[in-house]
Order: sequence, then structure tokens, then C-alpha cells
Amino acid sequence: MIWDEEIECMSKEDMEELQLKRLQEVVTTAYNKVPYYHKRYSEEEVYPEDIETLEDIEKLPFTTKTDLRASYPFGLFAVPQKDIVEIHTSSGTTGKPTVSGYTREDLDIWSEVMARGLTMMGITDEDIIQNTHGYGLFTGGFGVHYGGQKIGATVIPISTGQTLRQIELMRDFQTTMLIFTPSYGLHIAEELEEMNIKPSDLNLKVIGFGSESWTDEMRKQIEDKFQTPAYNIYGLTEVMGPGVAMECSEQDGLHLYEDHFYPEIIDPNTMKQVPEGQEGELVLTTLTRVGMPLIRFRTRDITTLQHGKCGCGRTLAKISKIKGRTDDMLKIKGVSVFPSQIEKALLSIEGVEPHYQIILTRPDVLDQIEVKVEASPEIFFDNVKELVGIKDKLAEAIHDEIGLRVNVTLVEPKTIDRVDSGKAKRVIDKRNE
Repeated sequence: MIWDEEIECMSKEDMEELQLKRLQEVVTTAYNKVPYYHKRYSEEEVYPEDIETLEDIEKLPFTTKTDLRASYPFGLFAVPQKDIVEIHTSSGTTGKPTVSGYTREDLDIWSEVMARGLTMMGITDEDIIQNTHGYGLFTGGFGVHYGGQKIGATVIPISTGQTLRQIELMRDFQTTMLIFTPSYGLHIAEELEEMNIKPSDLNLKVIGFGSESWTDEMRKQIEDKFQTPAYNIYGLTEVMGPGVAMECSEQDGLHLYEDHFYPEIIDPNTMKQVPEGQEGELVLTTLTRVGMPLIRFRTRDITTLQHGKCGCGRTLAKISKIKGRTDDMLKIKGVSVFPSQIEKALLSIEGVEPHYQIILTRPDVLDQIEVKVEASPEIFFDNVKELVGIKDKLAEAIHDEIGLRVNVTLVEPKTIDRVDSGKAKRVIDKRNE
């Protein structure tokens, strides 16, 4: 177990004192060692010595994904490249992906915060964690992996897919914790039911889930089907990965590890901080990250922030379940997808018009994507055989771009609605209807 009572039960006053000390240090480091921040702060005429209180953080400009892409690949590193021992990236949207570099110290912090969260869920060195989150450049699998190893638990790094194999290993290895996205977890539950395997036939005692949106009803379904509590995990590639915030046994908000990540909630329209408890966009500053400090990073995630003592005894601030995003990013089967990615794939294939719609549904437990796109007049009316070939090419191009299979429908020219405002409604999300 990783239980740091001194930090996790620290008074608000002591936490703020620690946060201010670390904030001053990270701003100084960023200014002195990261060319991007040195240039930006100089232009804004704000300097490390201007940060005298926590409130002074508002003097600093925000950092966005656009800034990360503009600094691709290593422009935001605060250490020599040889000190970066691990790199993760986003999938990339309309150009370069965002890059996140980690030193050994950073990996230790990542392991530590994730281990704290697993401890909150009751995990010990006696447990066997089956991790269905993806590995590779995606951070999803690694946070759980590092945290589990920090505790001393046994980690099965099976990653996503191979559902029948997942079930076989759950039974053979007597898995006690299962990590998944909510939709994939419900898919596993469906397979278990078809195989007539009951929860009592398994050894599960806890579930951790994240990486995509979910509803309270979906959590209840998961807990009913697996007959075990399910806890939410929050993280993002740019800041650290899974483990930035996690639920405790109260399941009433996620404890954010504010000794490592300083949180703000802003109004995305005014860009000003909002009162505690009011909904807004989460902004995070890394207080201890060595390789790639991020200051006032706009996560685009909509949530609330609340301080106070939790029923579990911890005093760490809590964020509510992420309600949505301030930009147009879609989370589909745990994968971040931008409409512009699909548009990029569509426009790479000849024979179609630049008019399309993305229709998202959830007919059972898994998200389904249909892309309707207008065929060019000469193809649609004159060559049925070529239509089939174009449809297949489109499906493959989209898969190559976003990593997901979609259903492509070629429709007659001028049948997709236009709008007078000039801004087409590209996405129709029916998943919560």
C-alpha cells in the first residue's frame, strides 16, 4: 500500500504553502530552461519573481495544445534529451501530435500518484491487476502498470482486445482488479453472460475505469454485472497520464494530487477563475515534473473543484466527474478523435465531395461510428462498381487516421443538409439518447 498520510491529509494552509514553494520553483525552471516559456513570459513581461502568492498564478499566460504542437517534438523539454527516458504522444490531429517526455524522476512521481489511487481502491501487493488499457505511445496502460508495480501487485499487461483471452486469463490467473474503459468493460460483461460465467466464478474485488465519458447509469451497470465496486481514474497525456486524480471508496468525486498538480477552474469565455464549486474548465500546472513542466495547461475538460475533508479521511481537493469538453474532441471507445481527422482522411480520396456527417450511436454497449459522405455526381450516377471501391478506400483511410473502424455510407450529391450560418453540423451524437 502507498499511503502518504502527511500529504493526503494535509491541512489546506499547509498544502497551499507547499504549492506556492513548488510553483515558484517550477516557474523559475521553466523561465530559465524552456525557451518557449522564456520567450512567452518575456513578451508578457511577467517573471518568476512576480509569483509571490498562489493568486499570482493568474499573471501567467495559459499553455494550450497548440503551443505543444508548435514546440514539436522536444521544444518544451527542460532537460537535455539524454535525460528523457520515456516519450508518449497524442494521436495527432490536424498535424503534429503533442509530445510528452519523462525523466526517471517523473516516472517515479507517476508511479507514486497512481499507487496512491490504487491504494484508495483497496489494492495491495497481494492483488493481480489485469490491465486492458492500451500500451504504446498512449499513456493509458502505463499509469496503471507503474502504479501497480509500485505497490508490489502483479500486473497483467494484456492491453485492449482479445476478449475471450481476457476472460480466460481472468479465470486462470484469478484476477482481482480489472482495468478498462466503461464501454469495453460492458462488452466483456456481455461475453461473460453468453459464456454463462457468473461474477461468483471470478475472483474480482475491484474495477478501475477511465479514458472515455460515462454516466452514473453505466457505472451502475458495470457494478451490477461484475458485482464489485468500480472507481473512476482521470489523467491526460500532456500533464502526466492516468493518476492525476482518482476516486476513493466514497465514489463522490476524484481526489486530485494537488501536491503535484495545481488545479484551477476557469470560465472558458472570460478566462478568469470561478468560485469554488462552480463548473468550468480545468487548468493544471505541474508542480514537480522535471522533464517537461507545464504551466497553466488548459485541459478543456469541464468539471468542478471542491476542498474539504472527505469521508475517507483525505483532505486532497476533489474534482467532479468530467462533464464534457470545451472543444470538439470526441472520445470514442477510449480514443480521442477530432472531426478534422476524419475530414483529412475523406479528402485524401478522390470521388467524394467535402460534405459529410459523423453519426455516433451506442446501440448496445459499444460506440458505433457512421460517416456519411457525398459521392461526386459522376461517380454516384454512373459507376456502381467504383462506388464500392471508394467506400472501402474511405473506410481504410479513416482507420489509418484514427485507429478505429467506421461504417462509411456514400450518399447522393447535395443530400447532406447545408446551413445558412456557414458552419456545418458535422457531428450528430446520439449516444445518450
